[in-house]
Amino acid sequence: MNKSYCENKQQTITYCPVDATINMIGGKYKSLILWKLMAKTTLRFSELRKEIPTATAKMLTQQLRELESNGLIHRQVFPVVPPKVEYSLTNFGKSIKPVLESMYIWGSDYLNNQGLHVNCSMTSLDDAK
Repeated sequence: MNKSYCENKQQTITYCPVDATINMIGGKYKSLILWKLMAKTTLRFSELRKEIPTATAKMLTQQLRELESNGLIHRQVFPVVPPKVEYSLTNFGKSIKPVLESMYIWGSDYLNNQGLHVNCSMTSLDDAK
């Protein structure tokens, strides 16, 4: 994990929780991947591609690797032909749920205030269960 910190006027390094959170989930599609895995529990790569159609295979692979490296998701490889790989959240990954729910609520309010309707394929996590 990258070290996240803020420097104050005395050049003392203090670690910044907001920066640390952004470093973990701020990459392109990372929050969407986590959101989808919270709603569906486990997804295969092809299912994630369908859930997030704007993500290229290369970008999705990169984001999944970073999430796995940071301990947020688990990659399960099954010894079968053709290869089968499933992604799921780790316990650490599940701990981000309140942050994602807050992002959903804030984003919904923002869109509504702009006169736009929420029309993405996601619903709140309570609705998905």
